[in-house]
Amino acid sequence: MIGILVFPGFQLLDAAGPISAFEIAARLAGTPLSIKVLAEVPGPVRSSSGVEMLARGVKAAGPISTLVIAGGGGVELAATSANILAFVRAMARRGVRLASVCSGAYILAEAGLLDGRRATTHWRRTRHFLSAYPKVKLEPDRIFVRDGDMWSSAGITAGIDLALAIVAEDFGDDIAQKTARELVLYHRRSGGQSQFSSLLELKAPSGRFGALLTWARENLEAPLTVEDLAEQAGMSSRHFARAFIAETGTTPSKAIERLRIEVARQRVQSSTEAIERVAQQTGFRDPERMRRAFIRAFGQPPQSLRRAARAG
Repeated sequence: MIGILVFPGFQLLDAAGPISAFEIAARLAGTPLSIKVLAEVPGPVRSSSGVEMLARGVKAAGPISTLVIAGGGGVELAATSANILAFVRAMARRGVRLASVCSGAYILAEAGLLDGRRATTHWRRTRHFLSAYPKVKLEPDRIFVRDGDMWSSAGITAGIDLALAIVAEDFGDDIAQKTARELVLYHRRSGGQSQFSSLLELKAPSGRFGALLTWARENLEAPLTVEDLAEQAGMSSRHFARAFIAETGTTPSKAIERLRIEVARQRVQSSTEAIERVAQQTGFRDPERMRRAFIRAFGQPPQSLRRAARAG
């Protein structure tokens, strides 16, 4: 039994995408599957597009094995609902697999269920989420993250990636691949959110540190320590580090790693350069260090991204 939790102002595809993936997978597997749309108040629930979904109330949810929480513009209000938070916490106590799509992670975080856990959310929400929920180990570049029975995904279409991963766990990799083909999607999408987002505006940086990030991108072979960056910015190291975090929502070292990862990913996917050379010229130096950074960001090593790009 799968429950899809929605609220007024939810993003329609956050719910419809996973529903379609689960429905197709169950049909391909020849397994009966019940999917329920749930809301705090039963009845039609209006999405951000104006299209409504008919939901039953959370109090009449019945047995559920997986609960998928949609995101959308109404999530801030939904995350303050005592009834919704109590329902989600009760599901967690029962051992239900919990998953969030996009900003649906706010509901899990507000319920305290992501404290000390790895999670992700839409790239546009990264800075606010980090400040609102510092106990969550946010991984902003991931398409989806699993930490035990707690799953979370990035923005909107990433909910389908998450659903396919759940399908692979429940029905096997073969059914997940067939489901992806039915949906005309990659079974496992390569890359992280940074290839789709303007996270930190690293590709065309602006703002207070725009010129600095442009300079850093052009000098990735250099060490680019906090001291180097502070000197280039004309600031003391301590003041620079504080100001940079306040401006960008991340540390200078993490920002530089993301720059290195993005440039390295482009070169890995679009060229035949040796991985060792890419690592050297993007400042990773050691190919193993670059491999670990790719796995953190994309869930795959450089060689896998290159193979996927060639296959595509």
